[in-house]
Amino acid sequence: MKTPNDTASSSVASDMHTDYTVGQDNIEGRLGPIGFDIHNRVFAVSALASVVFIILTLLFPERAGAIFQAIVGFATGTLDWYFMLLVDFFILFCIALVLLPYGSVRLGGPDARPDYGYLSWFAMLFSAGIGIGLLFFGVLEPVYHANVSLPLGIPSPFGADGELDPAAIPEATALGLAGTYLHWGIHGWAVYVVMALALAIFTYNKGLPFSIRSAFFPILGERVWGWWGHVIDILAVFSTLFGLATSLGLGAQQANAGMNFVFGLEVGATAQVIIIVLVTAVALVSVWRGLEGGVKKLSEINMIMAVLFFFFVLLAGPTLVALSGFWTGLATYVTEFVPLSAPFGREDDAYRQDWTIFYWAWWVSWAPFVGMFIARVSRGRTVREFVICVLLIPSLFIFIWMGVFGSVALDQLYAAPEISLVKEYVIDSYRPELSLFGMLNELPLTALMSTLGIVLALIFFVTSSDSGSLVIDTITAGGKIDAPRPQRMFWATVEGLIAIVLLLGGGLAALQAGVTATAIPFSVVMLLMCYSIVKALNGELRRKRAGYR
Repeated sequence: MKTPNDTASSSVASDMHTDYTVGQDNIEGRLGPIGFDIHNRVFAVSALASVVFIILTLLFPERAGAIFQAIVGFATGTLDWYFMLLVDFFILFCIALVLLPYGSVRLGGPDARPDYGYLSWFAMLFSAGIGIGLLFFGVLEPVYHANVSLPLGIPSPFGADGELDPAAIPEATALGLAGTYLHWGIHGWAVYVVMALALAIFTYNKGLPFSIRSAFFPILGERVWGWWGHVIDILAVFSTLFGLATSLGLGAQQANAGMNFVFGLEVGATAQVIIIVLVTAVALVSVWRGLEGGVKKLSEINMIMAVLFFFFVLLAGPTLVALSGFWTGLATYVTEFVPLSAPFGREDDAYRQDWTIFYWAWWVSWAPFVGMFIARVSRGRTVREFVICVLLIPSLFIFIWMGVFGSVALDQLYAAPEISLVKEYVIDSYRPELSLFGMLNELPLTALMSTLGIVLALIFFVTSSDSGSLVIDTITAGGKIDAPRPQRMFWATVEGLIAIVLLLGGGLAALQAGVTATAIPFSVVMLLMCYSIVKALNGELRRKRAGYR
């Protein structure tokens, strides 16, 4: 298979030419037994800023917590309209790419053919952008949206007097699921499309290095290899670091809660820090073993376990109710797509500001990480095929998972609200990390399946850290994908440390703040990427009409 670096260094016929070569600004050497191959400026600034952030947050946790809260308040209360319009624009941009002649352009040129068949490609698309979220939010969101946050202002089935109103259950269930699908569906995947397409088109078609800065060559020209490009790559590093740290923090919280539920382990910051340290240690071993021997094997094991876990919930729970709920939620998602996407004229602030804006920032933060992976496995696809499949295939898998888990939990809640652990953990006391285990409590083999859920969360934790370390290392190594392994191990350690300091500095609010703080500037980078993509595709169409001379 041709790698991104092979493509970048080859003499690809292109309307964009540069003499820049991958790694030309790197520093290579050894510190004792440890070799290094780093982009001197990007690595130095990213590493130093990460270390300073970790130290300051540990030294001043209360001040850090206050700053984190202020960032979240600003992003969700002041910039809510911006994030919603931003992601809506990305969807319209994707639709335009499909409908316009741009869709006929093939990633890699007219003679390129896909490196993977559809089945393998779909599996990798699914696994690329999905991590701990399936387990953490699969029960939490449908239940919370149907009964507390109430998207589009629907009435809660639990009225003002707290009594359950059966007549309100169908609408609440449908919109609760639809509201969940909004956060995990094509809006988020449109963000990934923009990033992945930019990386693919400039690497495979334009012959530029496999680097985020390459997408800005039409705007900056040769200056993209200087400080303008350094700033872009540094923003991408921090965006990825904080997006991953949020996932790692949520994973630690859920694993800790599950261990308390099954084994009685105390819930608290100390236990969660220990979990992060231990799992980061496992991630370091995986990083050392490499892509094939480490993350690939763990991903395969995780996918098998996740499928078994899903089918257990589907078959052990009310199967017809679960499948019916998935379908009803999907139909409601389609019919209410525009109202749920609108940024103005709404009264559901608890849903829109506290949830949707955080998600849009989280998707933007994950974009460099997931976009790089998707680009690496999508050479040979046409733009139209690429956009349609990346938007729809993973979204459908997620809808099925969350539709089944959410429907089972909602059925338990409404059938016996007075004894429902789901109601206690999601509505009454709000302990979101326990929501999954509350649902499993009503199914057979509770202890066994809860333990499986913990193991799944931990493996998601490891694979996210491993894959993220590879991406960050690629960025800080000037686009090289074969830099020395100790560099990846360094970034895996930094990810774990940032997750720890965010948890100590304010818990979930701090995790949300870390995401939104990096997503705000990086969202501007992604908007500019859209212009670059159009410029690059126009060039490809001109070359196509000229017979690719």
